[in-house]
Amino acid sequence: MAAYLIADVDITDAAVFEEYRRDVPATEARYGGRYIACGGATKVLEGDWEPHRLVIVEFPDMASLLAWYDSPEYGRLKTIRERCAKTRIIALEGMMPVS
Repeated sequence: MAAYLIADVDITDAAVFEEYRRDVPATEARYGGRYIACGGATKVLEGDWEPHRLVIVEFPDMASLLAWYDSPEYGRLKTIRERCAKTRIIALEGMMPVS
C-alpha cells in the first residue's frame, strides 16, 4: 500500500535551503519516492491552517518511506533542512478508493 510524506516547509534561509532542494530528490528516488506536488499555490478552504511550501511525495509503502527518512544519506540533508527551515512532516499510509 502506498505511503505519502506530506511536509509543510517554512524556509528561513533560501540560500542554505537550495542545497537541500537540489540534493533530496535523488535520495527519495533510491527508495521509490516520487513527487506528487511541490511548492504550488495553496488555498485554505476551512480551518486556520496557513501552509507555507507544501510537498507531497509518494513511496511504494510505509517501510520504504521510513527507510528513506532514517537513511544516512537523508540524515545529512535533514540536518541542513533543520538549519534553514521550520518543517512539519507527516507520513500517511494508503489512500481511500474513490467511488
